[in-house]
Amino acid sequence: MVTFMQRLRELLVRLGGNDDDGLVEAWQDLLETLVAGTRADASALLVHQGNGLVPVAVIGLPESVRGKTFLLEEHPRLAAIAETPKVCRFPADSPLPDPYDGLLDEELSQVHDCLGVALRDGKRLIGMVTLDALTPGRLAALDDEGLIAAADLLGTCLCLAERLGSARMQLAVTQETPLKPSIVSRWNSPAMRQLMASIELVAASDMSVLVHGETGVGKERISRAVHEYSRRADGPLVMVNCAALPASLIESALFGHQRGAFSGATRDHRGHFAMADGGTLVLDEVGELPLVLQPKLLRALQEGEIQALGSERSRSVDVRVVAVTNRDLAAEVTAGRFREDLYHRLSAFPLRVPPLRERPEDLPLLIGHFQEENRIRLGVGNLRLDPEARQALSTWAWPGNVRELEHVLARASLLAVAEATPVADPRRRVVRINPHHLGLDPRMEGRQDVAESPEEGHSINKPVPGNAVVINLREATDAFQREHIQHALAEQGNWAGAARELGMDAGNLHRLARRLGLKE
Repeated sequence: MVTFMQRLRELLVRLGGNDDDGLVEAWQDLLETLVAGTRADASALLVHQGNGLVPVAVIGLPESVRGKTFLLEEHPRLAAIAETPKVCRFPADSPLPDPYDGLLDEELSQVHDCLGVALRDGKRLIGMVTLDALTPGRLAALDDEGLIAAADLLGTCLCLAERLGSARMQLAVTQETPLKPSIVSRWNSPAMRQLMASIELVAASDMSVLVHGETGVGKERISRAVHEYSRRADGPLVMVNCAALPASLIESALFGHQRGAFSGATRDHRGHFAMADGGTLVLDEVGELPLVLQPKLLRALQEGEIQALGSERSRSVDVRVVAVTNRDLAAEVTAGRFREDLYHRLSAFPLRVPPLRERPEDLPLLIGHFQEENRIRLGVGNLRLDPEARQALSTWAWPGNVRELEHVLARASLLAVAEATPVADPRRRVVRINPHHLGLDPRMEGRQDVAESPEEGHSINKPVPGNAVVINLREATDAFQREHIQHALAEQGNWAGAARELGMDAGNLHRLARRLGLKE
């Protein structure tokens, strides 16, 4: 117990500092000291967030486990531990599925001895410690009173971490809906840790933020995090996709209109700026805004005032704007497609979201997060990656970034479950994902080093085995769009007909055609 107390003192010292890496190591050291000599095959220290538990330290479990959020309603054993005032022990034949089944070793073995103790602040659950073993009875000799005493001390440390603002340790990036678990943001990569620190810094201000990065890196989630960690978190968060708005309706959509302002305006409309009053307005694909509308947006940012179409009066709004783009807006300014003054106003605090190839250390966390989402959706006990499948994921270049990873794992999980042998209780089934479920092209095996990113205006042409050439995703997408637009134009003979054939608004088609160099 003396060593454990020493570890606690070290942790308390780190809680008052700014060393996030040291704090993570302190939790790990504390858990290792706590479970030393227990003969447990696996253990975890989890903190309570929302209605779920997030691991901050693990022993004997895959690194991907730290990317999961264990929802209490989805894991009855963890729910039972949370409801038990003392040490909660489960018999070897317990019918409750274990959250770690199939994850402790290379065989698809089940946990046979399991216990846990909740960490509390009064009656409030703040975390728990779990210990698991593959051999029945291995944990039977553990002293319950000693575990409870250690849990009380750990609970005190977690409370102190909360009160000292050490949410740095576990900065959560909000998902599309609060009902879903958040991605654990105690990232492994320096790039993402720096990004999280920047979010904390700028969120406390009202500065405009420009979130930029390649397609699929998670820019929308970063935008939401800026809102969630700001003083406006209790206010509205309004998301607008500028590229999806017809050119003729963008002004009305953003600033509102009065009844009769134009043909079809049968009632008053507030507009997105008014809807976001007191909160945050996220302008996704802001580079698609027409030049003619940009001065009005600039005025709204500078003066904090908007004027609805058909109205003679302006109204004040208190809105924090977060602009999102995968374009190089500085290059758009040079090309005359974006106003320089608006660009500087929007990019008061730029946040670059790094592509996945620049942060391979985060891959296990993301894999664990998406595996848990898929496990819940498919209703199985656990989804386990075959070692060869894990290797295939770690060596893939990920041109589509986090979004591609999410889709690959969702497809692989579905295929693996479809092939797995049915069992009486699906919640006890452990499903193995093999390389063939992933559908990754073996010609691209091996991570490709990338000199510069597409957002900086450079292509990424990389040779691969078989004399194939991999072009960057933006170039491939542009070539595909250019070919289809040209085909539709040749078929219809005019732009209006081409827009109808492609199912696009004519204004959006014209803007896209200009960007692709198909028209002046």
